[in-house]
Amino acid sequence: MMKMNIGKTDRSVRLILAVLLVILYFFVGKITGLIFIVLAIILAVTALTRTCPLYYIFRTDTLDKKE
Repeated sequence: MMKMNIGKTDRSVRLILAVLLVILYFFVGKITGLIFIVLAIILAVTALTRTCPLYYIFRTDTLDKKE
């Protein structure tokens, strides 16, 4: 299992962006809408699991040490 590396602010931003991308899905073309939905799913999953594989690759961590 991967270690958590997403903090509260990062998590909130990812969830808000996911919601915005789902809303934008209804106003754009089919291909762009599909890309938006895929990105929204990725953002939501990483926010809910609080792990981001790219953060591991780049050794980034937004998690507060208190969390």
